Amino acid sequence: AGNGKREDISAIAMWALPAGVIGSRLYHVITDWRSFRGDWLRALKIWEGGLGIWGGIALGTVVGLWAARRRGMSTAAVLRAATPALALGQAIARWGNWWNQELFGRPTTLPWALKIDAAHRPEAYRDVATFHPTFLYESLWNFALCAALIWIDRKYKPRAGRLFAMYVAGYTFWRFFLERLRVDPASKIAGLRVNEWVSAIVFLAAVAYIVLGPKAVVDETTPALALALADGELGEGDVAATDVGGGDEAAVVEPGVVDASDEPIGDEVLDTPLGDEAGNQVGDVGGDPGATTAES
Repeated sequence: AGNGKREDISAIAMWALPAGVIGSRLYHVITDWRSFRGDWLRALKIWEGGLGIWGGIALGTVVGLWAARRRGMSTAAVLRAATPALALGQAIARWGNWWNQELFGRPTTLPWALKIDAAHRPEAYRDVATFHPTFLYESLWNFALCAALIWIDRKYKPRAGRLFAMYVAGYTFWRFFLERLRVDPASKIAGLRVNEWVSAIVFLAAVAYIVLGPKAVVDETTPALALALADGELGEGDVAATDVGGGDEAAVVEPGVVDASDEPIGDEVLDTPLGDEAGNQVGDVGGDPGATTAES
């Protein structure tokens, strides 16, 4: 996304992944607290299973963006790069349910039905051998969602927040219907599984943000700088290295250019050569070593 180095992602992951696991466990314990009543120490036994993707995405994303900010990176650029990867990661991880023979759907005799051993079948379905492979349905959907997000990002270049909201809306839309297929025990409210309620509420919130949230028009001639400006990452006097016309050049943001509006980025951004000494290096902004810059 034109910001940071390859090793930055590993450094961010050292914070984001443990946070994701903790968030996943917290969500599971909070939404299924009855199963831990009387033995709350079981909440710490994560090896016995019980992780909720909602908590993982929420806490993992927040901590990951915090870690990116600590390294002086553009949080918008990091979120933009990570959003399709979240869908891809979920698509791969869902296959763990196949190995564990868990979280499958209602009985079915379709050609792609999943055979479940008797030891893993719910009590009500002891005499049924094949079920809907809901993990497969979710995995295929997430692979497609990942590809769609990459295409949307390249073609339309929406703000990072809107791209993330598209991921959330796309995932929760399908998850709602998958929850209606699943037969594993789950907490319910007014006849619906908790995850159905969460899917519906989060989907509506994400769609509302996509429709009503801020929209940006990006100048494709300076993608890294334009994205940073559109996402509010750069301000007056900030300098960002960009790749314009095949050479290393700098763009200085003139006073009054960046505001809360979503106007196209045009002549207000002045391109001036940096020369060989500057190269692609990005220095401190305005004397603040923690300030954010965009790099092509």
